[in-house]
Amino acid sequence: MVEPDNLVLEYLREIRGDMAKMSDRISTMSAEMTTVRQYLAGLVTLVEHDHSDIAVIKTRLDRIEKRLDLVD
Repeated sequence: MVEPDNLVLEYLREIRGDMAKMSDRISTMSAEMTTVRQYLAGLVTLVEHDHSDIAVIKTRLDRIEKRLDLVD
Protein backbone atom coordinates (compact mmCIF):
# COMPACT_ATOMS: atom_id res chain seq x y z
CA MET A 1 0.00 0.00 0.00
CA VAL A 2 1.27 3.48 -0.88
CA GLU A 3 1.46 5.90 1.97
CA PRO A 4 -0.65 9.08 1.58
CA ASP A 5 2.42 11.36 1.82
CA ASN A 6 4.18 9.46 -0.95
CA LEU A 7 1.02 9.43 -3.06
CA VAL A 8 0.77 13.22 -2.85
CA LEU A 9 4.45 13.54 -3.77
CA GLU A 10 3.94 11.29 -6.78
CA TYR A 11 1.01 13.40 -7.97
CA LEU A 12 3.03 16.58 -7.48
CA ARG A 13 5.92 15.12 -9.50
CA GLU A 14 3.54 14.21 -12.32
CA ILE A 15 2.04 17.69 -12.25
CA ARG A 16 5.52 19.25 -12.32
CA GLY A 17 6.44 17.08 -15.32
CA ASP A 18 3.26 18.03 -17.14
CA MET A 19 3.87 21.71 -16.40
CA ALA A 20 7.41 21.45 -17.80
CA LYS A 21 6.05 19.88 -21.00
CA MET A 22 3.44 22.62 -21.31
CA SER A 23 6.09 25.28 -20.78
CA ASP A 24 8.20 23.75 -23.57
CA ARG A 25 5.21 23.65 -25.92
CA ILE A 26 4.32 27.28 -25.14
CA SER A 27 7.92 28.33 -25.85
CA THR A 28 7.85 26.46 -29.16
CA MET A 29 4.51 27.97 -30.11
CA SER A 30 5.76 31.44 -29.20
CA ALA A 31 8.76 31.02 -31.50
CA GLU A 32 6.49 29.75 -34.28
CA MET A 33 4.14 32.71 -33.84
CA THR A 34 7.10 35.09 -34.12
CA THR A 35 8.05 33.41 -37.40
CA VAL A 36 4.48 33.69 -38.70
CA ARG A 37 4.34 37.39 -37.77
CA GLN A 38 7.60 38.05 -39.60
CA TYR A 39 6.34 36.17 -42.66
CA LEU A 40 3.07 38.13 -42.66
CA ALA A 41 4.95 41.41 -42.30
CA GLY A 42 6.94 40.46 -45.39
CA LEU A 43 3.75 39.68 -47.29
CA VAL A 44 2.21 43.00 -46.31
CA THR A 45 5.31 44.78 -47.57
CA LEU A 46 5.08 42.93 -50.89
CA VAL A 47 1.39 43.75 -51.28
CA GLU A 48 2.00 47.42 -50.53
CA HIS A 49 4.79 47.45 -53.11
CA ASP A 50 2.49 45.82 -55.67
CA HIS A 51 -0.22 48.41 -55.01
CA SER A 52 2.34 51.13 -55.56
CA ASP A 53 3.44 49.55 -58.85
CA ILE A 54 -0.18 49.24 -60.00
CA ALA A 55 -0.82 52.89 -59.18
CA VAL A 56 2.20 53.92 -61.28
CA ILE A 57 1.04 51.75 -64.19
CA LYS A 58 -2.47 53.19 -63.95
CA THR A 59 -1.09 56.73 -64.04
CA ARG A 60 1.01 55.92 -67.10
CA LEU A 61 -1.94 54.22 -68.83
CA ASP A 62 -4.15 57.25 -68.17
CA ARG A 63 -1.49 59.49 -69.68
CA ILE A 64 -1.21 57.26 -72.76
CA GLU A 65 -4.98 57.21 -73.22
CA LYS A 66 -5.07 61.02 -73.09
CA ARG A 67 -2.29 61.33 -75.66
CA LEU A 68 -4.09 58.96 -78.01
CA ASP A 69 -7.44 60.65 -77.38
CA LEU A 70 -8.92 57.41 -76.08
CA VAL A 71 -10.45 59.03 -73.00
CA ASP A 72 -14.25 58.95 -72.84
